Amino acid sequence: MFVYIAFEFAHLAALAGSQVTVLHRGPRPLALFDPDLVDQLVARTRELGIDLHLETEATGIEMSSVQFIVQASTSGETRTFQTDMVVHSAGRVPEISDLNLDAAGIEWEKRGVRVNDFLQSASIPAVYAAGDASASGGIPLAPVASYEGMVVAANLLKGNHQRSNYLGIPSVVFTVPPLAAVGLSERGAREQNLKFRVKTEMTSTWYSSRRVAEKYSGYKVLVEECTDHIVGVHILGSEAGEVINLFALAIRSGVRATDLKHTLFAYPTSGSNMARML
Repeated sequence: MFVYIAFEFAHLAALAGSQVTVLHRGPRPLALFDPDLVDQLVARTRELGIDLHLETEATGIEMSSVQFIVQASTSGETRTFQTDMVVHSAGRVPEISDLNLDAAGIEWEKRGVRVNDFLQSASIPAVYAAGDASASGGIPLAPVASYEGMVVAANLLKGNHQRSNYLGIPSVVFTVPPLAAVGLSERGAREQNLKFRVKTEMTSTWYSSRRVAEKYSGYKVLVEECTDHIVGVHILGSEAGEVINLFALAIRSGVRATDLKHTLFAYPTSGSNMARML
């Protein structure tokens, strides 16, 4: 997941004039995002001059007298890359390894302490966990950690009465342009056996893209047929980070796609594009 950081800093560094190389060991980066829009972002990334290597695993880093030398493996071959700076963004782990949780009988796993819907330890009721320390169903994002902290505080002070709710939590990769998502992917919707319709389009000809000369932009919206509820939204574009918040509100509040489509938004704003996406 934390290839997010690699892409964000890569775009920032490239726009600042640096020569940037990204090594990614998988066939496609940003696996939690829509693959069609990720492909567009990859094309944009390379257009910015970023040297993106897929299916390339970094295996070692050495330091010479003047530079770092990164060793990598790709297709069974070994390659080396020389650079002035190396940024590791392959992920993070919960900071619980030195707490000796086993001695207290607290069940935990790679993602953190095992908890119930109240974020209470599955094995020791007096213990609660939130954020990176919790193996909850939440996306490992700062707003989610803050939200879980409030749930834990409420349950500690007044007893278990608040359950964590992860419906409609948006996520954004702040690249140029940003890539945003909320809800289910197509694959996720199929795995849940939902019957849904998909509307998707590349939007480089839309005013919101043309005004900033952005030729890589698009969206994909998933709507459940029987309820008319929006179950997933994926956006690539200059204002994706703001528009996804409106879709997140619609998903979390159960607003029907038809009602949202008939809402009149201020124009010309990126929010006014929502009606065209439904």
